[in-house]
Amino acid sequence: MKQGFTSSSRHWNKTRLSATLGIEYPIIQGPLGGLSTQRLAATVSNFGGLGSFGAHGLAPSAIKDVIAEIRALTPKPFAVNLWVSMEDEGAFTSGSEAFARSLRPIAEHIQALGGTLPTYKPYAPIKFEDQVRVLLDAKVPVFSFIAGIPPKEILDECRAQGIVTMGTVTTPDEAIALEQAGVNVIVASGFEAGGHRSSFLRSSEDSLTGTFSLVPQVADAVAVPVVAAGGIADARGVVAAFALGAEGVQMGTVFLASDESGASVHHRKALLSGNARRTTLTRGFTGRLARGIHNQLIEELNRPGVEILPYPLQRALVKNLVTLAEKAAKPELLQLWAGQSANLSRQTDAKTLLQTLVTEVSAVADSVVRWNSERDNR
Repeated sequence: MKQGFTSSSRHWNKTRLSATLGIEYPIIQGPLGGLSTQRLAATVSNFGGLGSFGAHGLAPSAIKDVIAEIRALTPKPFAVNLWVSMEDEGAFTSGSEAFARSLRPIAEHIQALGGTLPTYKPYAPIKFEDQVRVLLDAKVPVFSFIAGIPPKEILDECRAQGIVTMGTVTTPDEAIALEQAGVNVIVASGFEAGGHRSSFLRSSEDSLTGTFSLVPQVADAVAVPVVAAGGIADARGVVAAFALGAEGVQMGTVFLASDESGASVHHRKALLSGNARRTTLTRGFTGRLARGIHNQLIEELNRPGVEILPYPLQRALVKNLVTLAEKAAKPELLQLWAGQSANLSRQTDAKTLLQTLVTEVSAVADSVVRWNSERDNR
């Protein structure tokens, strides 16, 4: 059976995905980059979903501590997320002149907030291979990743240790490439999603397929379980994902709005304000294409002629402003990461959000999943 139920069960949550991950409900909390917390990951996992922690910006020693802390909070499966591609071309060669040009658009804001202008420093990388070594040694339950395909030897070791691998795609071709590499679960991320685009076969700008179009194409292209991501914010989105052929969902922005996340009070307020209708794609935040709530910072960094440093140099540069803006309560100068359904965020408690989702989805989803399973087996 390609999709749907694991056996003769007729419950929407008993899919191959939930069986593969060892969870009760096929609901995955998005890794949320630098805004994830051990508390949020554990809360979702303890409820029966899959909590995730985005660790791509952490040194290996810090990742080791994070894993230990999550395990102290939950005995259930959880995921640690890394980026296969840690920097863009030019990160090692970008010099002081480019730094100065990219600093100009934000220099006035930094000084107005009482900050000192940063000085150029050569790029000092964190290596993906060193990070993933920690995950392998710790035998994390689930290794999730974006922005590429890990080397064969890493995927082989995951299989040998029983670590489930879960990769993110933005096109059907990327999904086929992951399946051919032996990845266990594929997350199909539509361009509605908040945060960074994870494209790796073509440019992000050339891989902007919406969730409604992407999920059924990916589900038809591969035999492994598919997770829908991007713009899913309530039970309606979850049920729609199952109708499209997904066996689970990954939700990020709605969890970002919860008190358990690492988002600042100003970020959470923006998500819950009812005024998060407009989101925008930008390279200005970090050097890679990403989606956030439209504000002054996005407008200024998206202006023609503004020079953007390669990832992650731009991320480090803009952080100088964001840190000051946070302290000064200036949300117009913050990186307000969010997906296109940010305005549907309602809950500030992650457990309440999950309870609501499960209750509402359970009312209608069994027949939808059954219909899709029967359709697929014709």
